[in-house]
Amino acid sequence: MQNMLTMISNALCKITGRNVGARVVVSRSFTDFTPQVTFDIKKCDLHRLEEGPPEKAELTREQGLQYYRTMQTIRRMELKADQLYKQKIIRGFCHLYDGQEACAAGIEAAITPSDHLITAYRAHGYTFTRGVSVKEILAELTGRRGGVAKGKGGSMHMYAPHFYGGNGIVGAQVPLGAGIALACQYQGNKQLCVTLYGDGAANQGQLFESFNMAALWKLPCIFICENNKYGMGTSVERASASTDYYKRGDFIPGIRVDGMDVLCVREATRFAAEHCRSGKGPIVMELQTYRYHGHSMSDPGVSYRTRDEIQEVRSKSDPISMLKDRMLGNNMASVEEFKEIDISIRKEVEEAAQFCTSDPEPPLEDLCNHIFCNNPPLGVRGTHPWAVLKSVS
Repeated sequence: MQNMLTMISNALCKITGRNVGARVVVSRSFTDFTPQVTFDIKKCDLHRLEEGPPEKAELTREQGLQYYRTMQTIRRMELKADQLYKQKIIRGFCHLYDGQEACAAGIEAAITPSDHLITAYRAHGYTFTRGVSVKEILAELTGRRGGVAKGKGGSMHMYAPHFYGGNGIVGAQVPLGAGIALACQYQGNKQLCVTLYGDGAANQGQLFESFNMAALWKLPCIFICENNKYGMGTSVERASASTDYYKRGDFIPGIRVDGMDVLCVREATRFAAEHCRSGKGPIVMELQTYRYHGHSMSDPGVSYRTRDEIQEVRSKSDPISMLKDRMLGNNMASVEEFKEIDISIRKEVEEAAQFCTSDPEPPLEDLCNHIFCNNPPLGVRGTHPWAVLKSVS
């Protein structure tokens, strides 16, 4: 039988003048892919700027695959969180990030690991891009000891080096971000702080106080409004007299960016980072994006918008599909390669889900740990004066 197949293969080679076996190998070789492509990207709207980010973006094959893996991992992780919440394994507040993955991936691609980032309560994606594993994130969501905050922070309170959460109070992270930028300026380390908030927080008074101080002191702060079109269940048109959030800094320059395109976000963030590092002070960015889930898991997300609206965004502007189509259309990767990445991500997320359902919850004696930093153990009063717990830093 083997001899018969060999004879047929040799005959085909003679007829076509090609080496059939070698052709199969070449089609799977990395050298057969386009290593780098320059793409046209959407022009940004500008406020108080003569020039803005470039309208072309270079993408290498390695970068494209990395951005795809990052965004797809966030997507699969959030879908698994949805499943665990519906199974009542995750309880309490849970705000999912699926649909907005290009924002987190694009920002992280444009800053350095030593730069700082603080965001609101829709924080799972940024927790991942700042270096926390899927296993630690899901374990934190389920309140397990192996979570990134030891199971005591939950969905809105996860942290990592140079990542300050996850903040549950609407808009409260913005003055904190300005303070982090002040620390960067004071230390003279050429670092900056990316301070994120949503369109729902954009009308908060504390934002404008932060803008004012940041402009006065020329702080290296990128204020980013992730405009996903709805603050809870209220559309931006019903909540804001002006929906030009990139102009809200008034005396601070601003740019409005396509937040569904990872390359647009990356180039705009690079531009903003250079603006801050050069000593020009803060800048405001508005990322026009969209969330597929409701505001939180308690919100079905279809009482104030239609299913057709959500499906239209999925079909026309999905950030993962957009990047994948670009790469396939320019021979930067193969369908099989993307499938392999998808399989490995599903496996990683599934293993993380198994861990977070089997890992133990933190014991009662851990309840008061980490109240203070670098302090000797101290007693903390419990539910009555005679119940004393010990706090270990």
